[in-house]
Amino acid sequence: MNILLTGGRAPVTLDLARAFHRAGHTVFMAESLRGHVSQPSNTIKANFVVPAPRQATEAFLAALKKIIVENQIELLIPTCEEVFHVAKGLGDLPCPVFTEPLHRLDVYHNKWKFVIAAGECDLRTPESMLVMREDDLLFAYTHWRGLVLKPVYSRFASRTLILPTLKEALSTLALYPQQPWIAQEYIAGHQFCSYSVCQNGRVTAHAVYPTIYTAGQGATIAFQPVEHAAIYDWVQTFVKHFGVTGQMAFDFIQTPEGDVVALECNPRATSGLHLLTGNPRFVESFFQTESPCITPDASVSRMLGMAMLVYGMPASLKHGNFGAWLKTFLHSDDVLLDFHDPLPFLMQMRSIFSYLRLGRREGISALAASTYDIEWNGEG
Repeated sequence: MNILLTGGRAPVTLDLARAFHRAGHTVFMAESLRGHVSQPSNTIKANFVVPAPRQATEAFLAALKKIIVENQIELLIPTCEEVFHVAKGLGDLPCPVFTEPLHRLDVYHNKWKFVIAAGECDLRTPESMLVMREDDLLFAYTHWRGLVLKPVYSRFASRTLILPTLKEALSTLALYPQQPWIAQEYIAGHQFCSYSVCQNGRVTAHAVYPTIYTAGQGATIAFQPVEHAAIYDWVQTFVKHFGVTGQMAFDFIQTPEGDVVALECNPRATSGLHLLTGNPRFVESFFQTESPCITPDASVSRMLGMAMLVYGMPASLKHGNFGAWLKTFLHSDDVLLDFHDPLPFLMQMRSIFSYLRLGRREGISALAASTYDIEWNGEG
C-alpha cells in the first residue's frame, strides 16, 4: 500500500515510517520544514516539500492533493499538529485520511472543551474554570488554594503555570488579553501519558508510560511501558463514546489514593508510539478493527538520546538521581538510531539547526519554532 505521512520533523513520524516500511508498504513524506529528521531516511521513497500548513493552508492542501493523485496514495496519516490543517480539507482529499473532522479534533484539543467532553462520559478531569478576564482569574483563586493555569490552545506545557502566585498569573494573562485560558485545581500525584490508535470507537493499539525525564515542563524524553488498567478503561470509554478514528494521546495524574485524572488530550501521534513500533503487528492497528488491542512488550525501553543528554542529565545532577538517569540512559534504545537506516541519527543536528534558524528569524525559542508553521490555535 502507498502511505503518505505528514509531520516528518517528529521522531514519532520517522519511527512510523520505518514501521510501515518493514511491513512492506511504500512510504512517502510531505513536510514544510526543510532538513527535517526523517528526510534522509532510506525507508521513504520520496520526500515532498509543501507550503506551511498554518501560514498557507490552501496551498498546503492543494500540494497534498497533487501528491496523493500523482503517487496513487491509498492512505494519508497526519502525525503532528498539521493534522488540524489537513482536517480542514478532509472532504476534498482523494484518499482516506486517518483522522477525525476538524470540529471533532477541536473538542479534544481545546482544553476547556475537552473537560466538558470528558464530563459527558462521566470521566474525571480536574475541576476547571474558563478564564476570559481578570475577574474569572480572581474567582478561581478564591475557589482553590492551588491551581494550574494554561491557554486552552497550547502544547509541550511551554506556557503552563503550576501553582503560580496571583501576581504572576495576572501579569501573564495581561500579556495575552485576547486568549482564553483554563484554570484548574492543582492535583498532586504521578504523571502518566498514553498513546492509542483508534478505529471507529475501538482502541486497536495502546501504550502507557510514566513521565520521569522531560525537556522543559512537558515533553517526555524517555519511554518505558507500564500496564495501567484504569488508564486503558478511561481511554476506551472516551474513544467509544465519541466513535474516534485516529491517533489519540492523553496526559494523566494518578493521585496518592489511586484515582486517575485526565489533564488534557492530544489528538495526534505522541511518543508512546515508540513503545509499539517494534511489534510487527503494530501497523495492522491502522487497518484492522477487530483484532486484539496491541500493547508494548514489557522489556521495551526507548529514549531521545540527545534530549536525555541535554535535558535529562543536568536535571538528574540537580536533583541527585544521576544513578537512575545513567541506568535509564544505558538500558534504553535511541529512537533515532537504526543501523539499517543510519542517516537520520547521524544527521539529527541538521534538523535542530533548522529550528534554531527559524527561531532566530521569528524571534521565538527553538521549541516554539518546532511547531511555528504547523500549530493550530482554533483559527478557522
